[in-house]
Amino acid sequence: MHRKLQSQGVHHITIVGADRQTSIDFWEGVLGMPFIFEQPNLDNADESHLYFDPGDGRLITIFTKEDREVDPSRTPTDPGCVHHVAFALSQAMFAQAVERLDERGIRHSGVKDRGFMDSIYFQDPLGLLIELASYRFEPPHPATHADVLFTAHKLRVERGDRAIDRVHVADAIEQLVLQTRPSLSDDRSAR
Repeated sequence: MHRKLQSQGVHHITIVGADRQTSIDFWEGVLGMPFIFEQPNLDNADESHLYFDPGDGRLITIFTKEDREVDPSRTPTDPGCVHHVAFALSQAMFAQAVERLDERGIRHSGVKDRGFMDSIYFQDPLGLLIELASYRFEPPHPATHADVLFTAHKLRVERGDRAIDRVHVADAIEQLVLQTRPSLSDDRSAR
């Protein structure tokens, strides 16, 4: 019998960076992630290991080496490579994202409508594609964003629609509330 190794979330993501200051300037100076600690790369004494808090208590870590050059060319997107890394923004911050990127002269995609969320894409100083993403909904307690999207996906497929949009999300939230929240009413249908 084979048993799964059950994940409980992303622990951290580690990126190969250039020099220390380039990493600090981008991850803390542009994306606002506090630089929380640094130590040697325990597997390579020639590198340092910088740790940043992306806002959810998890970690983004960067291996740096002072003689590594900054190369802004797009990172590879071959099979097995990372295409992009996405970070969550509140709707309030997302509404400021274009202006704040423009202030720094950072080229970006502009706002992309993804139906259930909005996205903006740009590259970090080393060519890694970064996505700033903001959900257009809050899940009903105690559901998660994944619960809403799973339910919205099922509704989308049943209806033969191409992609999840606002109507699927709204209907999924209603369905999850009916499933998880009790009511004294005998009839909970719409009137």
